[in-house]
Amino acid sequence: MCEIAEIEQALRRAAPHRLVGVVEDALRDRGVLRVELRMADYGLRTLQLVGHVPGADPSVPIHDSPQGRAFGAQEPHVVHEPGALRLHLPVTVRGDRLGVLTAELPPQADVGQLLPGLAQLCEALGHEILVAERDTDLYVLARRATRLTLAAEMQWQLLPGRSCARPEFALAAHLEPAYAIFGDNYDWSVSDGLLTLTVTNGMGEGIEAALLTNLAINALRNARRAGLPLADQAALADQAVYAQYRGEAFVSVLLLRFDLARGEVEAVDAGSPRLWRQRGQVVESVGFEAQLPLGMFEDTVYVPERFSVRPGDRLLFGSDGVYAAVSPAGESYGDRALARALRGTRLLPPTQVPQAVLRELAVHHGGSPLEDDALVVCLDWYGTTSTVAG
Repeated sequence: MCEIAEIEQALRRAAPHRLVGVVEDALRDRGVLRVELRMADYGLRTLQLVGHVPGADPSVPIHDSPQGRAFGAQEPHVVHEPGALRLHLPVTVRGDRLGVLTAELPPQADVGQLLPGLAQLCEALGHEILVAERDTDLYVLARRATRLTLAAEMQWQLLPGRSCARPEFALAAHLEPAYAIFGDNYDWSVSDGLLTLTVTNGMGEGIEAALLTNLAINALRNARRAGLPLADQAALADQAVYAQYRGEAFVSVLLLRFDLARGEVEAVDAGSPRLWRQRGQVVESVGFEAQLPLGMFEDTVYVPERFSVRPGDRLLFGSDGVYAAVSPAGESYGDRALARALRGTRLLPPTQVPQAVLRELAVHHGGSPLEDDALVVCLDWYGTTSTVAG
């Protein structure tokens, strides 16, 4: 499709809410009969329709639909129907899975000829959606299967995305309850050969917990963007939280900075989020020296620790709503069940691991609602050519 560059230009010029229409208008000249776009909902359970498409279902399940198959496998999926065929293509940006574009084609269409251009178009569409979200609520609204609480609205707007992929690593995260989360959060940034990752657990409930976490995350970002060392980032955020709450509220956070070339990791453990590592068949908890949560006392001094990751390592981070959740028999999930869940998901890509672990957590908890937020972050470390050789 030599005119893909022209369609990309048209997307850039289009009104934010008109992206799907631009794609459909452009593809009609290639014999495409109809186009629809679906966005993954916050709970990663359904694919929600963007805009009004006559005769289309407003949502389809991710785990039991042709669109969901394309989304989960991150590969095109073709469905032959009487008189037409449907081509479902994942819309993904830098490893962050946004949704699925469906193109309805005549039955005689040459799918093999169309696929490369359509895949390139989906990538361009994904980038434009992220830009357009600054100016329209259309795509944000399509992500929700039900109304968010105000606390959850604040937390989802604070997040960098749900997944991220680079040659050196792939990571993904998920929060439950997705539509009513309040204190748990995560953040990441990749720049200049470094990955900085934070896993956060703000105390309290509802809007107060969301406000507390927002303050801590933005203080950490402010310090990181000022180029401060990791321990100083924790110290600045600690001062910001203490100045606001005077020790009456605090934030537990695990801060990590990965050297992408060497696989060396600097860590500051300031509270409850914990780390497990799967190396081969061995799953073990990675312990750090416990330091004070952010904002508990004035002028806390933080000391970084160091460890290394190897190509093939899988790291799993969990909030206390995960490892401290108890079964009806009184066993904490982090005692043994979490390690079993990590081994059981070793063949899944990291984008699917957080949800799978949280499903196992629900079973462990006896199926009743969790008493706290639950956050899982999964990171697969691939390393670089130099680290693999070493």
